[in-house]
Amino acid sequence: MSPFVNDTNAIEVANLRMSHRGVDALKGIDLVVPAGTVMGLLGPNGAGKTTTVRIIATLLSPTSGSVHINGIDARTHSHQVRSLIGLSGQHAVVDDNLTGHENLVMIARLSGLGRKQATLRSRELLEQFNLATAGKRRVATYSGGMRRRIDLAGAIIIRPPVLLLDEPTASLDPISRTELWSEIKALVYEGTSVLLTTQYLEEADQLADAVTVIVGGEVVARGTPAELKSKLRTAQVRLQLTRAGDARSASEVIGRLDGVQSVGVDGSVITYSTHDASRSLTHAIGVLARTGIEVTDSSVSEPTLDDVFVSLAGSAPRG
Repeated sequence: MSPFVNDTNAIEVANLRMSHRGVDALKGIDLVVPAGTVMGLLGPNGAGKTTTVRIIATLLSPTSGSVHINGIDARTHSHQVRSLIGLSGQHAVVDDNLTGHENLVMIARLSGLGRKQATLRSRELLEQFNLATAGKRRVATYSGGMRRRIDLAGAIIIRPPVLLLDEPTASLDPISRTELWSEIKALVYEGTSVLLTTQYLEEADQLADAVTVIVGGEVVARGTPAELKSKLRTAQVRLQLTRAGDARSASEVIGRLDGVQSVGVDGSVITYSTHDASRSLTHAIGVLARTGIEVTDSSVSEPTLDDVFVSLAGSAPRG
């Protein structure tokens, strides 16, 4: 969260519904992004993430519901709202035949900047995104990470207070993804409010102050990443046995312990799920020792945002 914020909500979405040819793409989405924060919008393919972003960006009209950007009604003042928003989609929208600098100047001119202002802003952004040298080359020669950075630079050409990022790191390698995360964090620190859709759960964990999960056009959960993880309340315990021959007996013993939900065996390794991992681990090792089964190593894996996502997406009603 940026320290340079006010009390206004950057984005307010209320009871957003979208129907097309009898299919309900959105079924009453409510969403609030406080100024200077990042909201992660998570969901499987077809959940309605991109539809939500396109409506917020005034590229689609909803069947019903309302969108306000910095308190301004997007339906009645769409032109004013567009001046407050930067949008970067799943694919870089740049002209391969132009240089990076020429692309940014073109976007700046289309956004209403004069020629001199557009040139200065382009050079400023190329420096900011570490593309000063590459800016002289045609975008066709850029790597995937460079294309995403030039696209993000274009999205903030007019310094919008609100930035919509629809899967901004899709198809990027881990290094390029991390570099883009750093750029997004810097923008948020300076006061930009961000709505981020992503398929990478680690990305939401890294960037988002809060997360909203949608499945089948409906919100199924919301909260901070930590809050969502705490709701799952299950951890995986792993026990490495000295003798693989003890695995079957060990799994039967552990399966009878209080709080154990499921037990798996893989050679000499026992894994099980439980709500109180640390207490259960100590108890399990002691019980196994009393039956003559020796444990040589153990570990505990706490729930991740991926676990939360899979749990919510799998249990939510479809249709």
